[in-house]
Amino acid sequence: MTAAADAEADLLVGGIPVARYVLAPDLDARHGPRPYLHPVRTLAGTPVTDALPDDHVWHLGASLAVQDVDGTNLWGGRTYVRDVGYTWRADHGRIIHAGWRHRADDRLDHLLHWCDPTGTVLLTERRRLTASVMPDHPNAWRLDVDSTLTAPSRRDVTLGSPATNGRPGGAGYGGFFWRAVAAEPPEVFTPSLDGEEAVNGCDQPWVALRGRAPEGGAYTLVFAGLGAGDRWFVRTTMYPGVCVAFAFARTATIPAGSSRHGRYRVVVADGTLDRDTAATLAGSS
Repeated sequence: MTAAADAEADLLVGGIPVARYVLAPDLDARHGPRPYLHPVRTLAGTPVTDALPDDHVWHLGASLAVQDVDGTNLWGGRTYVRDVGYTWRADHGRIIHAGWRHRADDRLDHLLHWCDPTGTVLLTERRRLTASVMPDHPNAWRLDVDSTLTAPSRRDVTLGSPATNGRPGGAGYGGFFWRAVAAEPPEVFTPSLDGEEAVNGCDQPWVALRGRAPEGGAYTLVFAGLGAGDRWFVRTTMYPGVCVAFAFARTATIPAGSSRHGRYRVVVADGTLDRDTAATLAGSS
């Protein structure tokens, strides 16, 4: 396979392109180069991701990224330094596509290296992305992201966030992050909570984001897949985004030679869905 053909891949549902996976973005190191999904669309074609937005250029559609991996910034942007604040540092690494295991219209399976600024591998990852139909919901499709992060055999790896490095205000972002696109601040809710202030930092089984794209199409995204110790990081007013946060309030450690497993599910639906419908979609297997 040529380098150009290996740079991106499409996911299809029923022959409809629903997401483009950019594997080797040509980006400034300060933007946290990493594979990402963008654009992601509903079955009707409404875009539901944003990439390289002016407010946070390092937000790249839907991706996995952590701001502090043993001192390396793999998120992009400034690094939060305790008692100092956000600071530009020469600590940016990159996440590199390292080879395919399987590639098909509905499933992408590959290996990745999470590297520090010198190119040293901090973590290895196997990632599978699957796009599937939802037979009982013709206006929706589902994305599954299976990720296994493995630490080197002789070294623990610690994952942190601005919050664990001292930033107040529930800024525990870093993990599986979805930068949405919205013409105005979207609505966010869970089985029992409503609004950014209530939802941010919670551990409810699912979160729904309900918005409208600048082009006018209404959409609802339903996220599930928190692991043990994970929390939801949510923004709607500053920008629209949802994250399965690995280190929301405390650091997370991957012991030497062991792995951290995650499976993140996102239902991408056309239209404005209510809580009961979102709950049904979140529970669909």
